[in-house]
Amino acid sequence: MHVTKTTCPYCGVGCGVLVQQDDNGIFSVKPDKEHPANLGRLCSKGTALAETIDHPDRLLYPEINGQQVSWDEAAQTVANRFRSIIEEHGPDAVAFYVSGQLLTEDYYVANKLMKGFIGSANIDTNSRLCMSSAVAAHKRAFGEDLVPCSYEDLEQAELIVLVGSNAAWCHPVLYQRMVKAKKYNPLLKVVNIDPRRTQTADLADLHLGLAPGTDAVLFNGLLNWLAENGYSADGFVAQSTQGAANALAAAKQSAPDIQTVAKLCNLAAEDVNRFFQLFGSTKKVVTVFSQGINQSSSGVDKGNALINCHLLSGRIGKPGMGPFSFTGQPNAMGGREVGGLANQLAAHLDIDNPQHRDLVQRFWQSPRMAAQAGLKAVDLFEAIHTGKVKAVWVMATNPAVSLPDSSRVREALEKCECVVVSDCVRHTDTVDMAHIRLPALTWGERNGTVTNSDRTISRQLPFLPAPGAARQDWEILRDVAHAMGFSTYFPYQSAHEIFREHAALSTFENSGSRCFDIGAWQQLSAAEYDALPPTQWPLDADGKGTQRLFADGRFFTASGKAQFISVEPRLPQSVRSAGYPFVLNTGRVRDHWHTLTRTGISPRLSAHSSEPYVEMHPCDARDQGLQEGGIARIHNALGEIRVRVKTSRNQQRGSLFVPMHWSDQFSASAGVGQLIPAVTDPISGQPEAKHATVAIAPFTARWHGFMISRRKLKGEGDYFTAIKAPQAWRYELSGSEPATNWPQFARGLLCESGGDPNWIEYHDPARHTYRAARFVGEQLESCLFISTSAGLLPEREWLVSLFEQEGISPAERSSLLAGKPLVAGEDKGRTICACFNVGEKTIRKAIAEQGLKTVEDIGGCLQAGTNCGSCLPELATLLAK
Repeated sequence: MHVTKTTCPYCGVGCGVLVQQDDNGIFSVKPDKEHPANLGRLCSKGTALAETIDHPDRLLYPEINGQQVSWDEAAQTVANRFRSIIEEHGPDAVAFYVSGQLLTEDYYVANKLMKGFIGSANIDTNSRLCMSSAVAAHKRAFGEDLVPCSYEDLEQAELIVLVGSNAAWCHPVLYQRMVKAKKYNPLLKVVNIDPRRTQTADLADLHLGLAPGTDAVLFNGLLNWLAENGYSADGFVAQSTQGAANALAAAKQSAPDIQTVAKLCNLAAEDVNRFFQLFGSTKKVVTVFSQGINQSSSGVDKGNALINCHLLSGRIGKPGMGPFSFTGQPNAMGGREVGGLANQLAAHLDIDNPQHRDLVQRFWQSPRMAAQAGLKAVDLFEAIHTGKVKAVWVMATNPAVSLPDSSRVREALEKCECVVVSDCVRHTDTVDMAHIRLPALTWGERNGTVTNSDRTISRQLPFLPAPGAARQDWEILRDVAHAMGFSTYFPYQSAHEIFREHAALSTFENSGSRCFDIGAWQQLSAAEYDALPPTQWPLDADGKGTQRLFADGRFFTASGKAQFISVEPRLPQSVRSAGYPFVLNTGRVRDHWHTLTRTGISPRLSAHSSEPYVEMHPCDARDQGLQEGGIARIHNALGEIRVRVKTSRNQQRGSLFVPMHWSDQFSASAGVGQLIPAVTDPISGQPEAKHATVAIAPFTARWHGFMISRRKLKGEGDYFTAIKAPQAWRYELSGSEPATNWPQFARGLLCESGGDPNWIEYHDPARHTYRAARFVGEQLESCLFISTSAGLLPEREWLVSLFEQEGISPAERSSLLAGKPLVAGEDKGRTICACFNVGEKTIRKAIAEQGLKTVEDIGGCLQAGTNCGSCLPELATLLAK
């Protein structure tokens, strides 16, 4: 077999993978045991990567207004339209919106073109939505955007504090490293701080389900308690920090004692005391923080509040201790290195610093350097809406779904004079609004580097040829730069050349003033670049990486000392009211990624969470007249969505949780971004995606149904969702008004034309039941089932299995219309273990019949939980039940 070493394209863990191709051309993906991020583990998404290589909806050729054109014409058209707008309205009338999905080399060229040659800093990234508050907190405290820890610190810690992080689902490989560490180190304690009791809480010795938005109160209280109880590292604070007195005064003002903290955070005082005692008495503490902290209108202050506690106690720069930001995207960190945010320059330089601007301009030899920070994501799309920005180039992201107040974002794109989108997919909610579509390469085809959450730079290597006329993003940018007249400054013929320039800039006039320095790689040969091992920056002169930062007590501020930040806690801006009494929280599910463009085509990954849903406390559901499995309307002044109801006592009363993945390509009215107000942190510009106020009520459906088709079809009804099944697409449908003519409705859905000779149907108007199937030859091509009650519809699994057959017998056709299988098969239930396709009913049956007592017993019997481990919390829950 031919084996390619590369990295996973999903979260910020940055797992190494081995891609194998056998003699028949079939690919398989396995974890790389030698990669320091995952050490031989992969999550369910990474395990299923081979299933998402051949995307059925690739964008293969450049298009202008829907018409295929040559690359020369496409690049020249982009250049001409941008140039004419710049000449008439200035460089700030154009913008780029890029993505943590880009490789570092792509990111570098995009930033160089916009900031150094177009002359505007209007380039921002979807990473603004997930980690820009952490960036700002790091810069305020450390002088530079620096993550001090290494993944190994998770194994060396004696206390891990997880704040606003459902690592079990969002960073499952790191979660399993913590599970393993706890198993082998009985002294290791885990505290989980999250309003929801998520799957991550199964690992915790203490779960603090604090009131939403009160994190800064809790950490201010901890800071004050540490000082009052003798846990200050006085020598370190005096020699290596500044501002402690002011930060302590602010903490004492807002959180003077445990009772006040407990009241404000809606926690038991004994639980707050236990957390404070654990933190104070444990030498090796790692505090992990993620989107629950960052996605807030005071996310920067929250990050600094917890960093303050590590500075005061001296728990930083040593093995097993430090504040640790878990990044969301595979290359959000790489984007930060090259200035991917509108308020940054490349190489960790500041755009507001004239000396830094001069340094970068001289290095790039650029004619027109951006003189000030550009528009951050939310403000950028508002400027598009008002007409201030007249052209936008979107790369590898889907802002029409992922940004807050997404309906207004769509309006902005519809009004925009020129929308250019580079993507690998032919149809997304954003691509469908583009005037110019540019086909980009994707994972398995691209060549370059990514940087993960602990500063490890790894290679992504291609193992597939470029499909159609698709090109890597840096090539597309280079060609547009040439068409704009900048060919001398964008001579690149390979990602290797770009990387060497990036490395050279990192060390240019540096002399230790900036931590980010990979200058030892500026002379890499192409062969050395291809063989580059995973390495944590900064590098020394010999190219050796650095495991953790600040071991010498030196920071990268003007004084060389870390800065305490005085934090005055601020609650979220959205406030509950009689009209909108619920707080809406958003986040990820276990097996899906972003807006489903990749994971949505995998049957295995679609099986665990197959429909958009709202999770709420059962008492709240009862009070609002909602039923488990029913459909809810969630709405506020911005919009309305319709999703399935899930009840759980792990959800606080008065709070709702809705996943952020579903778009118009996979659902009707399930995009939760419609409900999120465009409220941002005033420092970072990161949106408050964890706290919108909404109302919820039942959606009354008068008919329910589902259809299964080999083709991806257009959904119908007030509620629909589409998921991938083996050899088919499966749709769940519901509507408020039944069709006046079900046969006509069915043909409109399933047939290319109004009639089809190879068609069977059953219609009982009295019972409001309708069933139909379409065949191509002997093969089942599609089917549709309608009823007034969802409970009267047949099971889907046996019908899906018919699509895996070459032909359908007459008896099977009859059973299909009857809604009953010829032979009753075992229903495995909802998928719990995606790695081995093990369902809930199969697990329950094995527990009951074989007396299984532990998750290890389940693994030994069914294999469930023995690969990535992300289903282990659910297995434990099933055992408990």
